[in-house]
Amino acid sequence: MAHPAQLGLQDATSLLMEELVYFHDHAVIIISMISAFVLYIITAMATASVSDKLILDSEGVEIIWTVLPAVVLIVLALPSLRILYLMDELNDPHMTMKATGHQWYWSYEYTDFEELNFDSYMVPTQDLMPGQFRLLDTDHRMVVPAESPVRVLISAEDVLHSWAVPSLGIKMDAVPGRLNQTTFISSRPGVYYGQCSEICGANHSFMPIVVEAVPLQHFENWTHLMLEET
Repeated sequence: MAHPAQLGLQDATSLLMEELVYFHDHAVIIISMISAFVLYIITAMATASVSDKLILDSEGVEIIWTVLPAVVLIVLALPSLRILYLMDELNDPHMTMKATGHQWYWSYEYTDFEELNFDSYMVPTQDLMPGQFRLLDTDHRMVVPAESPVRVLISAEDVLHSWAVPSLGIKMDAVPGRLNQTTFISSRPGVYYGQCSEICGANHSFMPIVVEAVPLQHFENWTHLMLEET
């Protein structure tokens, strides 16, 4: 999860988020090179008093400053398009879940199990246990098996919401009357935090998301326990 004064992205815990981090670094390097070059040109023009007629009127220079930006855009666009297609890939998910946004909490339904569903509310500050995070922890976590492709169907009951977990590389709008879908594979067990990323009313900042990825055996034990309680 994020920590105070953090400048970079959160540590990736899915293959998709790793690709996004690599693309971010790739784009930052290109932007830094362009910024340095432009700064050098501005400094040279501001300090040099010599002018060359070949620079003021030259077809070669015009070709360069037309072709070079096009090349830069291609270098940025190709990996970006690749990641966009990867984000839409949905190959044989092992489990399907449904997340529904409400004002102001999330409800989860495990569609592969009968009557396995629950609501997830933020833990109030006065009820926090040692080690829990203020405004981020919930009374019920979304538990999923690690290293397994999981499909999440996302919708809303009242207004627009957005289901976002940065470390998994997921951000999908929850729209009333519409089902959006996304998929992720958690590369390792852990607890990953997110929040609603669409302004949805007075308590928008109080509907966190907690995804807990556990080994498959632990997930099976958890489902049996939840089904017994219901």
